Amino acid sequence: MQTTEVGQNSEIKQVIGSLCIMNNRFMNFMLDDNKKAAQVFLRVILEDDKIKVRNVRIQSFIQNIYGHSSQLDILAQDSKGRYFNVEVQRSDEGAPARRARFYSSILDTHFLQPGKLYEELPDTYVIFITENDVLHDNLPLYNIRRRIDENAKCFEDGSRIIYVNSQRRDNTALGKLMQDLYCTEPKNLHYQEFAERMEFLKYSKEGEEKMTDVIEEYAARKAEALAKEAVKEAAKKAAKEAEEKEQANRIELAQGLLADGMSIEFTVRHSKLTEAEVRELASKLSA
Repeated sequence: MQTTEVGQNSEIKQVIGSLCIMNNRFMNFMLDDNKKAAQVFLRVILEDDKIKVRNVRIQSFIQNIYGHSSQLDILAQDSKGRYFNVEVQRSDEGAPARRARFYSSILDTHFLQPGKLYEELPDTYVIFITENDVLHDNLPLYNIRRRIDENAKCFEDGSRIIYVNSQRRDNTALGKLMQDLYCTEPKNLHYQEFAERMEFLKYSKEGEEKMTDVIEEYAARKAEALAKEAVKEAAKKAAKEAEEKEQANRIELAQGLLADGMSIEFTVRHSKLTEAEVRELASKLSA
């Protein structure tokens, strides 16, 4: 029993050790109520060292009574009252343009209170950090704003959508940030604000306890994988037994046909056995 627990603890430590910030759940822990780390993200992506994060929350659920509701990965607010929604998307299907548009709109409906003027609507930024270059122009970052077609001027409505291509990991500030997203060891991180948090989460008892749901998710995935493997093995066993039974039926039919004097060719055709198998049965019958 003790050996099993030691093995499980070792597996858990391996799982925690392999986590990087591009893991959606781990990023939540890295940024949850961590204003310094969230500030690094926003300052680097927006190239604005004056951003001061006032608060940051993870998994913020925004209810939409008229339609689709949303759960935002990271929601931060800065000292100017601007809101920043940061989403990590490892799947290309998770970062379509219309999803970004929807998230932008749901922020607007949530943060304009009844009776307030439209001019009081805060600036919002929806930031998708994607594993692949989903917009396919090999740019490190895509700033998306509305513009007037006739004169190409920006239509300043206070909303921006940004796609960050995490495949671009050069030695620029943004490239180093992208390198950090895939780093699993605190000592190898470029940004100290991430290193301190990762050190706490991965190498302290308190940090491990804080990530209980990550461990539970790992256990659930493992249990699911074992269950699928058991189903697969049972299906293979059933298929093998069915094939063996079918083969026995073919042999029984072939033996009957041969005993009734049917030819080798006729028996092969009707029993579905190979000619070699039928000839072997015939030789045994005539022995």
